[in-house]
Amino acid sequence: MMERTWFITGISSGFGRLMAERLLSSGERVAGTIRKATAADDLKALYGDRLWIAQLDMIDVAGIRAVVNRAFAELGRIDIVVSNAGYGLFGAAEELSDEQIDHQIATNLAGPIHLVRAAVPHLRAQGGGRIVQISTYGGLAAMAGGSLYHASKWGAEGFFEAMVQELAPFNIGVTIVEPGGARTEFRFGNAQVGTKIDAYQGTPAGLVHTILQDRSRLPIGDPARMVEIIISSADQSPAPKRIVLGSDSYTAIMKALGERLASIEGQKETAFSTDFPPAP
Repeated sequence: MMERTWFITGISSGFGRLMAERLLSSGERVAGTIRKATAADDLKALYGDRLWIAQLDMIDVAGIRAVVNRAFAELGRIDIVVSNAGYGLFGAAEELSDEQIDHQIATNLAGPIHLVRAAVPHLRAQGGGRIVQISTYGGLAAMAGGSLYHASKWGAEGFFEAMVQELAPFNIGVTIVEPGGARTEFRFGNAQVGTKIDAYQGTPAGLVHTILQDRSRLPIGDPARMVEIIISSADQSPAPKRIVLGSDSYTAIMKALGERLASIEGQKETAFSTDFPPAP
């Protein structure tokens, strides 16, 4: 297999870390971003020049463009850009601070948008490539207590769905990945919560605090298996628009989409009735 170069945001932990390890061990090159300067020192020691590292926070718009431009300039060609960095913010909407809300949207939604906008000119110039956005089943389904996380991911889903169509003429494939719960640091290490309001105790939104604290409830998804499927998708042509990973993801998405369609199906007559009548 020809050596490829992958650009992956957030290789310190979770899917990003597993992807970097798997790709480097198989002989591919990785350009990875980290927020803490020493987070990938062990990988650098093992793989040397095959691992290119830059420090980046996804809320730094100017930094995103600078890092992407430098990666293409120094590495020559980047075949796959993986927008992976992000985190979950949970709690009822009114439990969240203004700062938490702004940071969630900046990291999970605006960050990937600016990443793609920085990468696309380079991908067009080199004649094509792939973009992979790590989303979640929460990008198509929603639950109480996850309103802002869902807002960021539903927004990203809309953006990348449009990018599929915008970039197809340039031989740039776009894939949205929708994992369910996986045994990474996402829930117990990286998730943030709002300040509890007693009024929500015992309500669906209030239960999210209990779920995040209950370490006996292990997610069902195997992140290593998920990463293998994400990586292998780069060999598929055309690029799959979506990859659903995990039985919980599949079940939640099918239920949400089914309910959404059912709520719309009975409205056809009303919807059509609001059009201007056809010209005589």
